[in-house]
Amino acid sequence: MSELQQLLHDIAINCGVEVASKKKALEALSTLLGRSAETLNETQIFDSLLARERLGSTGLGHGIAIPHGRLADLQQTAGALLVLKDGVDFDAPDGQAVNILFGLLVPEACNDAHLQILAGLATMFSDADLRSALGACSDEAALRQAMLSWKAPSAASA
Repeated sequence: MSELQQLLHDIAINCGVEVASKKKALEALSTLLGRSAETLNETQIFDSLLARERLGSTGLGHGIAIPHGRLADLQQTAGALLVLKDGVDFDAPDGQAVNILFGLLVPEACNDAHLQILAGLATMFSDADLRSALGACSDEAALRQAMLSWKAPSAASA
């Protein structure tokens, strides 16, 4: 995912965060996303993430969730990575608590780009080695490096 480097800024990564619920995790993610999406406030971001979550859980399974939203006032796509100290119930299909969240905001008109980025993130997070690496990180720099150094499996080895 070449656009990941542009999407995931140092200021939008947080590690070892303590929250007690899905709502608090979304609030923490909204704060991180607000650092990258400067034209929006945290309330707008939270409302967008929560509205999407009400349509169905963004929990993928294996401790991963990708809360996302589309916003009219957003100029460019923004991402944030949040790793929780302890997992929270996220209504994931496998019933596992979520401790790694990747938040994604896209401009309202970017339907195709939105779906492509979500598909790429889902592929990344399906990699057990990446999930383990992220879970073992103790600081934000290590998290960003783990995300950026991930390589998609080649079609020949699949």
